[in-house]
Amino acid sequence: MNQKLRCAWPTNPLAIAYHDKEWGVPVRDDRKLYESLILEGAQAGLSWDTILAKRDNYRRAFDRFDFNKVAKYTARDRKRLLADAGIVRHAGKIEATIVNAQRVLDVRKEHGSFASYVWTFRDAEALSRTSRSAASASSGRPPSMPSCRPSAW
Repeated sequence: MNQKLRCAWPTNPLAIAYHDKEWGVPVRDDRKLYESLILEGAQAGLSWDTILAKRDNYRRAFDRFDFNKVAKYTARDRKRLLADAGIVRHAGKIEATIVNAQRVLDVRKEHGSFASYVWTFRDAEALSRTSRSAASASSGRPPSMPSCRPSAW
C-alpha cells in the first residue's frame, strides 16, 4: 500500500509523469533550465497539458534545447519554426526562444553557468517537498499549476 501521493492537477499520463519525476525537483543543468524557460514561455495563454504534449516536438524543433545552436538561428530557421505544426507557431514566442538562447550565453560568460545565475535568486540548498508551493522555473514547476502540499510531504 505504498501509493504515491499526488496533487490534483495532473490528470493525464504526461502530466502525471511530469508531476512525479520533475515538478519541484531542483535543476542545476543549464540545458534543462533553458528548456524550462522556453516551455513556460510557450505555455503563456495555453494549458500546461498542451505544452507537455508538444514537448518532444519542441526538443526536435529546437535542437534538443541546445542554446549554443538556437542562439545562431537565422531567418530561415524562424520560417521553418513558424511552419512547424508540432510547436506553438507564434512569432513572438519563437523569437523569444532564440533571444533567450543568446542571453543564456551572455549569462554564462558573466556567471559561469546559467544555473549559477538562476540559483543566486534562491538558497542553493535543495528544495524540500514542503517548499513546493513557492517553487519556480528553477525548480521545474509550471507557473499555471496550483500548489499542493499533501500532509505526507
